[in-house]
Amino acid sequence: MIGFQKSRIRLFSLLACLFLSSLAVLATPFAATAAVKDDPVLDWIKIMNDTTIAAGTNPLVSTRVVALVSASVFDAVNGIDPRFQPLHMKPNAPHHASQRAAAIQAAYVILVDLFGPAQTTTLTAKRDASLAALASIEKANSINAGIAWGQTVADAIWAWRSTDGFTPPPPPFLGAAVGGVWRPTPTGNAPGAGPQFASMTPWALLRPSQFRPAPPLDLTSVEYAADVNETKLRGNSKSTVTDDRNTAFFWAGNTPLYWNRIASELSAERNLTLTENAHLFALLNVSMADAGIACWDAKYRYVFWRPITAIRNADIDNNPATDVDATWTPVLDATTGTPAHPEYPSGHSTVSGAAAFILAAEFGENTAFDVTSETGPGTRHFADFSDATSQIADARVFAGIHFRTACIRGNAVGRSVAGYVSTHAMRAIGDRDEEEDRE
Repeated sequence: MIGFQKSRIRLFSLLACLFLSSLAVLATPFAATAAVKDDPVLDWIKIMNDTTIAAGTNPLVSTRVVALVSASVFDAVNGIDPRFQPLHMKPNAPHHASQRAAAIQAAYVILVDLFGPAQTTTLTAKRDASLAALASIEKANSINAGIAWGQTVADAIWAWRSTDGFTPPPPPFLGAAVGGVWRPTPTGNAPGAGPQFASMTPWALLRPSQFRPAPPLDLTSVEYAADVNETKLRGNSKSTVTDDRNTAFFWAGNTPLYWNRIASELSAERNLTLTENAHLFALLNVSMADAGIACWDAKYRYVFWRPITAIRNADIDNNPATDVDATWTPVLDATTGTPAHPEYPSGHSTVSGAAAFILAAEFGENTAFDVTSETGPGTRHFADFSDATSQIADARVFAGIHFRTACIRGNAVGRSVAGYVSTHAMRAIGDRDEEEDRE
């Protein structure tokens, strides 16, 4: 199937080359003005988000999707006019190649590899429209060279990450019916999701366990009882606190896609260049992907039980400050139920911690922004990135699917991962990294 998809991609590339001159003739002055204003990186980040949502891809797998797309776009753009160290593909493009065409083709190829053939027709139409707009402002030979280079980069990164351990999936993981240990939870009672991510090859980290957090709280501790009782009260499906419930549902969407929307908004406000956007989104999405791997390493190392299991089985935790509620259900049971993987640490908080670190480094910690959700009503405004990650921690507790410690520690892991990625990958050419030299 992959060979068939790539044959189709190369066919579309050939057709694009044959018709670029005619597209340039047909383009109107309005199209030229729009093309100058638009940035293909931002355009294809939006297409990536829309395609991922349409496919119903879960948030964990989405961390791999966004990294594949953004890494390919970055190496494609940077390979024509190198400003940064490449992530994977050594710069070897003709200098006259179009960076915009390379970005379009790289994103398109990866998305078709990931989501074709179901979405190939839609993606091809969007690719052709992007190239048609480009043909009104750039020369055909430049665009053709950009398309060829974008194809080369995307194929190389796809081949590189095809051996990252994502496939084949391991046998079903069922945990154990023991105090403190995860087991399948209602409503789906599904096996543990994504256990292979715990041992996948990271993008930039040295190993998945590089930033593994300390073990979960001891079941007999005062701190653990406080965590359980907070989630039991505020994450209860019977709760009538509207603000809590709305917050839970607002943040119950696809984690990396929230942050790509936020980054796109801020990039547009600051008028980042094509090269700056390619670099920003690669740092953002590779950091979130490695944060997901680091989180899953910890999840399947500690295999800690979810609140619904802990609250219904509080009689075996040996903690006098927790009480059994055999019928307790979380707020999120109204939609998806508890996610099917161990509780500690929080994946949402870990990935969001990484994203917030990268965006704060780029735009400043005290940057205000708005964000929309595909699962909750309205648009929310945040005064800074810490404001958002704090609300995300609340949301997971209010959803009834996490304990607060898992969110706090997950956020710290994500920040550590992003700090490492930003100082060890895709650095500006000429930067010295003394920390790396010491390793």
